[in-house]
Amino acid sequence: MEDRITELEIKLSFQEELLETLNQTVIRQQQQMDLLQQQLRVLYQQVKNYAGATDSGMQQQEIPPHY
Repeated sequence: MEDRITELEIKLSFQEELLETLNQTVIRQQQQMDLLQQQLRVLYQQVKNYAGATDSGMQQQEIPPHY
């Protein structure tokens, strides 16, 4: 009976260690996803601003003098 309890305690210890490792992995991945979402928002805003500037720039261009 004592051997079984010892074996269970060892297994529990390994499971707790694994659980902590998995938790840290999930935390790290969430941080990476948050950073990627923030970068995507910035990139989207830059593309949107560029597209708006290009559209207004095209409207203000004059016809070249050789026409």
